[in-house]
Amino acid sequence: MRLSSRTPEDTAALARALADCVDAAGLTLLLDGPLGAGKTHFVKGLAEGLGIPAGRVASPTFVLAQELPRPGGGTLIHVDCYRVESEAELEAAGLHDWLAPGSLLAVEWAERVPGAWPADRLSLRLERETGGEGRGLEAAAQGPAASALLARWTEALRAAGWKPQ
Repeated sequence: MRLSSRTPEDTAALARALADCVDAAGLTLLLDGPLGAGKTHFVKGLAEGLGIPAGRVASPTFVLAQELPRPGGGTLIHVDCYRVESEAELEAAGLHDWLAPGSLLAVEWAERVPGAWPADRLSLRLERETGGEGRGLEAAAQGPAASALLARWTEALRAAGWKPQ
């Protein structure tokens, strides 16, 4: 699925819509894109959609992961792999705990450790569009749960007036 986001507020709205579609089983969301593409801003919108104040989300570059309890249960875990050098480093930090049922794992710079992630996942690439604040977003699902989630998200966006391709 491809989308265009004209403003940071649009990016947050897209993320809130995704949060509304996540079920109790959780999700692994891999966020890719250059510096300044809006990955952390997307996670802030995701947090808002889960009932977590966006102000509690910060780029976890220097702490690796930030665990935020979700109202009603479960956890949003925001991970930044920019400085991660190996899967072993992630495992030592708590990767297996982060993948527990009910956890929503949002990973920036996941491509730095491509073998660390479960086969069932949603990947989101964010790119700056030329000229202005706009962003292009491309979502791809791997696995049955992520595919079902992507279908729900696409339908919710269409119902809200977005035009996913």
